[in-house]
Amino acid sequence: MVNTSKAKDTCEGEKMADEDRDLIEILEEHNPVDMAKYINYVSAPQAGAIATFSGTTRHTFEGKTVLELRYEAYVPMAVRCIKSACQSARSSWNLMSIAVAHCLGPVPVGETSVFIAVSSVHRDDALDACKFLIDEIKASVPIWKKEVYTNGEVWKENKEFLERKSELEKGAQDKYRGCRKRLESKTNGHGCCGAKVKIDDGGCNGERTEAE
Repeated sequence: MVNTSKAKDTCEGEKMADEDRDLIEILEEHNPVDMAKYINYVSAPQAGAIATFSGTTRHTFEGKTVLELRYEAYVPMAVRCIKSACQSARSSWNLMSIAVAHCLGPVPVGETSVFIAVSSVHRDDALDACKFLIDEIKASVPIWKKEVYTNGEVWKENKEFLERKSELEKGAQDKYRGCRKRLESKTNGHGCCGAKVKIDDGGCNGERTEAE
């Protein structure tokens, strides 16, 4: 007989241990990223590789001269989303420690706005996880960027966010079409005016609905 309670406690303990090895910091205005701090955090004698990513403000965008980037965030949710991304990375690669830092406020040209450090026994895990994390942060974390030029400023959406939004919208449309087909088959082709039926749509909302 398997002691499922003990197994569950073990899994939860391992999850907590993994979270304890993740350092996530949203830095308030005028607090520059200390890259050495985060590299030291993920360093360990067992680590054969440390992969890092440093996102810096470049001086031009589409021919316009950039003065600085300005970042705002919904901090509690941003931290939760980054934690979730770290958990996803750990479920896909064999990682040791993760550190993620993101600045808020103005970030002048040449300075770092986001920094990621990942350690692992082998380099492939660290490199792949580091790329996954920056892509996921740009696609799903509620941090907003304003580009400030010499002749104006504009809020910009990351291309990863736009791609994720497009994927979600397409998925929602496909799910709606699938639900509608199931509904029509349940009502024997009588459309919305058939007899009232119970539909357990399973894959749509996971809820039981009623339709006329």
